[in-house]
Amino acid sequence: MKRTFARVVLPLVLLSVTALAQTGNATPAPSTGPAPTKVGIINVQQAILLTNEGKRDFEALEKKFEPKRTELQNLQKEVDDLKKQLSTQGDKLNEEARNKMAKDIDSKSKTLQRSLEDAQQDFQSQQGDIVNRIGQKLMDVIDKYAKSNSYAAILDVSNPQSPVLWAAANTDVTQDISQAYNAQSNVPAPASTPSAPSATARPSSGGPTHPIAPAGTKATPK
Repeated sequence: MKRTFARVVLPLVLLSVTALAQTGNATPAPSTGPAPTKVGIINVQQAILLTNEGKRDFEALEKKFEPKRTELQNLQKEVDDLKKQLSTQGDKLNEEARNKMAKDIDSKSKTLQRSLEDAQQDFQSQQGDIVNRIGQKLMDVIDKYAKSNSYAAILDVSNPQSPVLWAAANTDVTQDISQAYNAQSNVPAPASTPSAPSATARPSSGGPTHPIAPAGTKATPK
């Protein structure tokens, strides 16, 4: 995928064998033997993006919205051209012509803004569906991985509000979990595999980006 799709935002999750059991997605760990003491971290957002299923579905979503992106870019160009024309030729037009051009600019700008907001909302809704679907299945993979490798807890650090301030590199299981997910899902890697950012214990904060918007356009909440 050539473009960077919107950053997925997931709530902070503290994953442990006990917590997973309480959700009904896992069975309690055996009580025999010493209690597990290992603690790992995972960037759930990145784990989803690293799965073959995530790469495939997000790339398909990007392609699905290409026509809408092109439509918005063309409309943005119309608005920009009209503004430039009014700026350079406005003093040569009579009052009626200037008012008409100003109204056209205002009308097209409002249409662009509404179309952009609708497209953003639609894109993010479908993106959320992908995240939720893969995220639910990822929980099962985390449960199996934690039990098989004697982890007492696996902490999600994808949220900027995560209480994890520092963690050793060898505690990061993001890659391992995504690889385990791929093995379980049997989804092949996409032909054009995008490069994902490296996992970190503390990802940078910030809201979702909006790949639908044409350059120079910013959507405002409804």
